[in-house]
Amino acid sequence: MHERDNARERERKRERERERARERERESERERTRERDRERESARESVRESVRERARIRECERERESECMHERVRARVRECTRERQNTRERERMRVGECEREIVRERERERE
Repeated sequence: MHERDNARERERKRERERERARERERESERERTRERDRERESARESVRESVRERARIRECERERESECMHERVRARVRECTRERQNTRERERMRVGECEREIVRERERERE
């Protein structure tokens, strides 16, 4: 009887040890799962950061294009302004030439 009690006690000890081993394995699996989750979240965050960076780059490119467009518009405005000024100057020169011609005609008529 004492021997059977000892055998049952040894069996209970072995069962407790197996249960502790199973619990350690479950905890190890939970830790591996948490680590995989952290890695996946890190990868997702890396992708999100990459997407944000590409968006920032696109925004900078749009701003640069907009600035270039504004600069082209300003250059065209300057060019048109110069053309208008040149045209007005040519007109003044023609008017002045016509006035001088009229004066010469009148002087010839007086002669």
